[in-house]
Amino acid sequence: MILILDFGSQYTQLIARRIREAKVYCEIHPGNRPIHSFGEINKIRGIILSGGPSSVYEEGAPWPDEKLWELNIPILGICYGMQLIAEHFGGKVKPSGQREYGVAQLSISSQSGLFKKLPKKMTVWMSHGDHLSKIPGNFKKIAHTANSQYAAIADLKKNMYGVQFHPEVKHTPFGKKILENFVFNVCKVKKDWSMHSFVENETKKIREQVGEEKVICALSGGVDSSVAATMVHKALGKQLTCIFVDNGVLR
Repeated sequence: MILILDFGSQYTQLIARRIREAKVYCEIHPGNRPIHSFGEINKIRGIILSGGPSSVYEEGAPWPDEKLWELNIPILGICYGMQLIAEHFGGKVKPSGQREYGVAQLSISSQSGLFKKLPKKMTVWMSHGDHLSKIPGNFKKIAHTANSQYAAIADLKKNMYGVQFHPEVKHTPFGKKILENFVFNVCKVKKDWSMHSFVENETKKIREQVGEEKVICALSGGVDSSVAATMVHKALGKQLTCIFVDNGVLR
């Protein structure tokens, strides 16, 4: 799978959507979740660090488990995620003289890895108040914009990449291809997953866990509980009883 570590970006779910649309399984977890809690690490083929509202140099800013950097697994940092990579490996992140929110023109200097078979100039979507002012020693600049000297960086030996812009949003027209380049060209993941297989696997797990027992589902009518109820009903049928509680303040 591809592991997405969430640092509070409003776009994190879009990262997962783009990867799942490419028929690859991924999961979103809190950015500071301990690495040992993921169980079989060898099932993780790539890690994406999301953006977020914090500044890496602030006290109390969220950081991933230190052991993440020792896993020898390809990593892509997006916006705040790139700044985490840079700071960890000796780069420097500072407040931008000019905050950047909106469309920017990206100029690519190296088309290997992330930008394989893509135009050397493209439109991207920026949303940041900090910028990378010093690049880590083992990294090289692979793209820039007028306002971001280091709009994309890479350590090709470690398969680590960082982009200041957001490839997951539709305002970056080639963004989906950039994510697919990371997943397929860098992480070497196969295109062999679908939502249909997810439903089959989960219903099988539910049947194995429940057996002949009965299940109660607290059903609010919202998306989460409705999907959960539908999944469990698909797996168990009449073994499921849904209970709706009208608290008087629902829509």
